Amino acid sequence: MTSSTAPHRGTLLVLNGPNLNLLGTREPGIYGSATLSDVEQVTTAAAEAVGFSITCLQSNHEGVLIDAIHAARGTAVGIIINAGAYTHTSVALRDAIASVEIPTVEVHISNVHKREEFRHHSYLSPVCSAVIVGAGVHGYALAVSALANSLA
Repeated sequence: MTSSTAPHRGTLLVLNGPNLNLLGTREPGIYGSATLSDVEQVTTAAAEAVGFSITCLQSNHEGVLIDAIHAARGTAVGIIINAGAYTHTSVALRDAIASVEIPTVEVHISNVHKREEFRHHSYLSPVCSAVIVGAGVHGYALAVSALANSLA
C-alpha cells in the first residue's frame, strides 16, 4: 500500500534524546553521517507507507521528553524512543513509559552492546515492546514496522 491509499491508523510519537540533534557531525564513526532530519524523513516515509502519521521531538532535556510521553496519552498509538544516554540513567523516563501504557519501541543507532559497559544496561527496555540496536538509521523504520505489526 502506498501512503496515499493506506488508511490512517493513528499517530506515532518519535522521541530523540540528548545529543541526537548533532547527528551527522557527532562521532560519525559510531553514528554515521545521517542527520536528525534524515532520521525524521526515514521514519515518516516508513510510517506513511503503513498508514501512520508521525510527530517528532528531539530534546536534550529529560523533563521535556517525559512531558511529551505524558501528552501522548490519548494522542499517539505508539512511541518510538531513542533516549540517548538517558536510556542508561533515567528511571523517570522508564516510569513515564510504563505509566502511559502506549506500545513503545526503544531504538539505538549504534550497537550499544559493543560499546562501553555502562551502555549495556537500559532502564527503558523492560517497559518497551521491542528494542532495536545497531541497525543505524534504518532502526527507526524497523521500529515503525514493529509497531505496525503489534497494532494490527
